[in-house]
Amino acid sequence: MARLDQTIDRTSARGIEVNKVLKNTYMLLAATLLFSAAAAGVSMAMGAPRMGILVTLGGYFALLFLTNKFRNSSLGLLFIFMFTGFLGFTLGPILNVYLNHVANGPQTVMLALGGTGVIFVGLSLYALITRKNFGFIGGMLFVGILVAFVAGLAAVLFSIPALSLAVSGMFVLLMSGLILYQTSEIIHGGETNYIMATVTLYMTVYNLFTSLLHLLGMFGGDD
Repeated sequence: MARLDQTIDRTSARGIEVNKVLKNTYMLLAATLLFSAAAAGVSMAMGAPRMGILVTLGGYFALLFLTNKFRNSSLGLLFIFMFTGFLGFTLGPILNVYLNHVANGPQTVMLALGGTGVIFVGLSLYALITRKNFGFIGGMLFVGILVAFVAGLAAVLFSIPALSLAVSGMFVLLMSGLILYQTSEIIHGGETNYIMATVTLYMTVYNLFTSLLHLLGMFGGDD
């Protein structure tokens, strides 16, 4: 009987911890998305030019490293806002191109934003409601994201529009899978750090939006 009570206590404690991580993750995700949007708005208002690929990648990996390094301290919160703010700022010039220099640009941006929201909310709810364990797709996602990242660099460096379009399609699928995977990891206790969980989910939203923006622009014949 004592063992049963201990098992119940451990299960209850684990459930409370999971709910805490889940709550903190979504609260921080909402805050970082708002901060990122504000940074994008500032960048657009300034008319900031697009950053070079080396600067963008350098800032991305440096801030991601610092966020990961300090994920268990209050500095982790500072760096995650710097990380998401930086990405938001780099998004501003891209949005300016669509809004000011592309036919049907505003509609394209709104469609990409709406599509991102529907995909993220829909898949998150599916994972939360069904509570299925999607841990088995982690390895496939890692390999797929690595391949897509390298292909994306090649598309930029060698100016291959068809490859760039294919990479955007790949990222839509991969980010959709990553939403299921990361949400599942939180639910089943595989991810206990809400800062790193937020980083992953933020990147799914960011990459979904930019990939859908590119796809819609290309299919609309405007990019």
